Amino acid sequence: MKLALSPDEVAFRDDLRRLYRSAIPAEIREKVEFGRELSREDIVTSHKTLHEHGLAVPNWPVEWGGKDWTPIQRHIWEDEMQLACVPEPLTFNANMIGPVIAQFGSQELKQRFLPPTAALDIWWCQGFSEPDAGSDLAALRTTAVRDGDSYIVNGQKIWTTLAQYADWIFCLVRTDPNAPKKQAGISLLLFDVKTPGVTIRPIKLIDGHHEVNEVFFENVRVPADQLVGEENMGWTYAKFLLGNERTGITGVGRTKVRLAVAKKYAAQTKVAGGTLLADPVFAARVAELENELLALELTLLRVVANSSEGKPNPASSVLKLRGTELQQAATELLLDVAGPDALPVGAADIGSPDWAQRTGPSYLNYRKTTIYGGSSEVQRTIIASTILGL
Repeated sequence: MKLALSPDEVAFRDDLRRLYRSAIPAEIREKVEFGRELSREDIVTSHKTLHEHGLAVPNWPVEWGGKDWTPIQRHIWEDEMQLACVPEPLTFNANMIGPVIAQFGSQELKQRFLPPTAALDIWWCQGFSEPDAGSDLAALRTTAVRDGDSYIVNGQKIWTTLAQYADWIFCLVRTDPNAPKKQAGISLLLFDVKTPGVTIRPIKLIDGHHEVNEVFFENVRVPADQLVGEENMGWTYAKFLLGNERTGITGVGRTKVRLAVAKKYAAQTKVAGGTLLADPVFAARVAELENELLALELTLLRVVANSSEGKPNPASSVLKLRGTELQQAATELLLDVAGPDALPVGAADIGSPDWAQRTGPSYLNYRKTTIYGGSSEVQRTIIASTILGL
């Protein structure tokens, strides 16, 4: 595996660094760096700016706005974006439904949906998990019954991230309840969330924010030409989508930034005889996390080097598993730096600094990372069967 960048790759990296830091507003990048919540407008501004520079969907086919880049160039694009604290292109559009439509959709579906999806003129949300079908996604019960030129959809989805902002939903539904295996008989439908019969209800999370939602379907009529690919092949498309999602969840650059912020505040935190950062026990903990992050980065580079034709690598499960564990470790480190100042969340009239008050909600929010995109237990099963052959 080649670890050093070529002169051309260095130039490519440096061009991206300059663009990320000049094109994306500093106030948006500062929010990302210090873990402050992004508004819908922030996300749209960043995504559309990247799209204007041809950097929103480089992993797509070239005919639909992608780039004819090498795997290492794609890695540099993502890593430098994270290191510059640029909000990544909306993942539901760029990494999830866009590549699925490009790979499996009809030409009509591609022409209709890919341009506005790339430009974020359509904001997508993901209708996969259900109250009794989260990690066991194949147990989903939302139904779609063919009725002439339409499907009639009934059921419920849960943990639907940012559905309150969405225009459309890509939704796994059961079209053949009598299929011999639960993975069979599932299809993928696209429809407007403003279609009659769709109800979105917010879920307030443990960190106090409204990020996810319940979505209910009551006799929702969906045109049959909004079916992706073939009927009853949705499980194949879902596996393709989740493979892309898991690689993107790794977030080495994001964890590096969070670790750097923790070290910054640790250097300002006084303890007996000096600063927290200079404390040998704390310094050893930081060094261990940095080494683990380096090992993950090398694994990611191996996966990148062995990727071909845009197909998800089975090792994406390794990246997802370890990447989310290290993200949680970094938020825990920040929480420990804040100490008791992390407790009075949202209090404006006390001495606890704002950054410290954010560490508690951030720590709680990041408990989700080892669950979404397939829980850690699911990833270990995939690794055992697909990679180790057990």
